[in-house]
Amino acid sequence: MQTFEELRQASLTCQACRLAERRTNVVFGEGNPESPLVLVGEGPGENEDKTGRPFVGRAGQLLDKALTDNGLDRTKVYICNTVKCRAADWSTGKPVNRAPMEDEVQACRQWLVPQLGFIKPKVILCIGAPSAKNLIKKNFQITKERGMYFPCEFAKTAIATLHPAYILRQMNVQKNDGGYSLLVADIARAWAAAQKLVEKELNGSRPETAEAVGTLFDL
Repeated sequence: MQTFEELRQASLTCQACRLAERRTNVVFGEGNPESPLVLVGEGPGENEDKTGRPFVGRAGQLLDKALTDNGLDRTKVYICNTVKCRAADWSTGKPVNRAPMEDEVQACRQWLVPQLGFIKPKVILCIGAPSAKNLIKKNFQITKERGMYFPCEFAKTAIATLHPAYILRQMNVQKNDGGYSLLVADIARAWAAAQKLVEKELNGSRPETAEAVGTLFDL
């Protein structure tokens, strides 16, 4: 594919794995494909499958709020998932969200890899542990390593944060913010890093490692 739009259009007819059999819509992604910051989740759920848009359910509403709290919105970042079709268990007749299988994740890399290649983000913010395990390292520990800079194949650096769905569950159980303040802080951290990297590049200085990015802020 020669253009980003050609890639998106091609993805809409993908039949590379079993998820194509039951999907309503391919959820390619949305936002600003020229943004220095890309948010990457695991995969679409029921609402996303219906609309063809990423993060539009309750978790998506919380993510939008966290973006707004940072002075951002979906026009300033790009949002996508590692898997573009809903993974669901249909064994009871009514679909229930499940984690994508490894072969499904691998099949979808034919879209994710060129997608990120077109965007060329400075920073990737992984939304939740599965995304971080896919893009940062297999043994990523979200509770210990969120908010830290890591090397990444598809960006100057990557950071991970708690998934909004997890935060919503914690809010119900703990009757507190459930980690929402951490989500807001991690988005702020990722956006600041992306902006600083853009500035450095414009000035002709290009830090090439995650560690170098960290020293930009003395964080």
